[in-house]
Amino acid sequence: VLGAPALGDPGPLEDVVIDRYYIPKICLREAQMGDFIRYHYNGTFKDGKKFDSSYDRGATVAGVVGVGRLITGMDRGLQGMCVNERRHLIVPPHLGYGSIGVAGLIPPDATLYFDVVMLDIWNKNDKLQITTLSKPERCNRTVENSDFVRYHFNGTLLDGTPFDSSYSKGSTYDTYVGNGWLIKGMDQGLLGMCAGERRSIIIPPFLAYGEKGYGTVIPPQASLVFSVLLVDFHNPKDGVFLEHLEVPESCKRRAVTGDFVRYHYNGTLMDGTLFDSSYSRNETYNTYIGKGYIIPGMDQGLQGVCVGEQRRVVIPPHLAYGENGAGKHKIPGSAVLIFDVHVIDFHNPADPVEIETVFRPEGCNVTTRHRDFVRYHYNCSLLDGTRLFSSHDYEKPQEVTLGANKVIEGLNSGLLDMCAGERRVLIVPPHLGHGESGARGVPGSAVLRFEVELISMEEGVPEGYLFIWHGEPPANLYEQMDLNKDGGIPADEFSTFIKTQVAEGKGRLMPSSDPEKVIADMFRNQDRNQDGKITPDELKLKSDEDQEKIHEEL
Repeated sequence: VLGAPALGDPGPLEDVVIDRYYIPKICLREAQMGDFIRYHYNGTFKDGKKFDSSYDRGATVAGVVGVGRLITGMDRGLQGMCVNERRHLIVPPHLGYGSIGVAGLIPPDATLYFDVVMLDIWNKNDKLQITTLSKPERCNRTVENSDFVRYHFNGTLLDGTPFDSSYSKGSTYDTYVGNGWLIKGMDQGLLGMCAGERRSIIIPPFLAYGEKGYGTVIPPQASLVFSVLLVDFHNPKDGVFLEHLEVPESCKRRAVTGDFVRYHYNGTLMDGTLFDSSYSRNETYNTYIGKGYIIPGMDQGLQGVCVGEQRRVVIPPHLAYGENGAGKHKIPGSAVLIFDVHVIDFHNPADPVEIETVFRPEGCNVTTRHRDFVRYHYNCSLLDGTRLFSSHDYEKPQEVTLGANKVIEGLNSGLLDMCAGERRVLIVPPHLGHGESGARGVPGSAVLRFEVELISMEEGVPEGYLFIWHGEPPANLYEQMDLNKDGGIPADEFSTFIKTQVAEGKGRLMPSSDPEKVIADMFRNQDRNQDGKITPDELKLKSDEDQEKIHEEL
């Protein structure tokens, strides 16, 4: 301690007087004999006159403490100091420059006063000091030599003076590990890190920039402190990594090259930053796989998926967007991408309708054919179970003439060769459904699932016919049709005649839920001049009309 002036002059000092006027709250290390230290100082005489200052030279002092390379008083006064500690030292002449002094600078028998701040302490036996600040719960893989890493960092000297930061540049620091592109201490300090891990890495000078330092920001013999956040990493030899999050118990088929897949996804970087999502657009992403329409990693990552599967696809940058990134900085260069994918459906353009018979009545001898009129119930959904339509929402079953282009082609095919009472499940690919454009309530390129039950069927008539005879038509057809023999057949006579033929089993109408409309259409076709009655010249059988057309073509 310094002597109090009120007590008078105590006489010559026997040892260094040390005043520790600032001691940091945290002191991880004290300077010991043989340690390398860096410090700043001002040196004055008792009257306050300055004789030396490291500040004036613009450079810290670096050396080894306690081995005689400094004046004895400074050697003793620096021992036990912490980084950022400040001391006042009073060095008596016999522990300074003695009775000789330093010519022109320090007179003989001078007592020296030093104001010192300790900036750095290290030892040649030091090792890298790594402290894990935080670590993700899940860590499937850690950094190894030859990996390419992307990380953020704040770099400071041991006294807390900042010298560099990736955050201030707005981008990660990207480099290979273990290839000599980094200082040795950072090469070692990044090994074993997980993506998302935070570390503090203290690097002694001989594993950093050593005696030369680096430019004006890192002095010679400086220990460096890096606070590091590992954003992501990969190896140039990496392939796509797959994690099967949820696979349906029933998976009859897996997607292969050439299949068209509809899927939802969330795309994130390894630190969890979301860069894209199909959910936000409320529509699936639709594409062929294995044909180069999407990034190579996704082309590979969707191979073998099942309908309904949820899969995580981790893609290294050389199979994604490479060094340049994409999306106006949403995907940085050399970024590893993670896609959480939910497969809604897939198909191949060559797929037929898939038919599964759930129930078929015994003694099924009569089945539906082209042009038959059928009544059926159905439930229609997407392959993910989303309900679209159902005939049960209406009072009556659905009615249609097969082959009349009134329903989608896949449903029409699935209703053929059915018995009344039969139940089927139909999987209809989009090219046999509503195609790329979809329909009201049906997404584009969607595979549809139908549960159908055939309620009844009626035998149809050939295309283009509204009525057919079961045998030969009457030779004197017009006379029989002209019931009142007045030489003209009005609509009521025509209708009565046709209904009689049907009732007697001599012919049948095209099946319809409205036979009167069919008969009215037949009359309109025969009443060529639309005067409300059919004359002998106007009445022609469909077969005769077809023959006339053939002659015209010839």
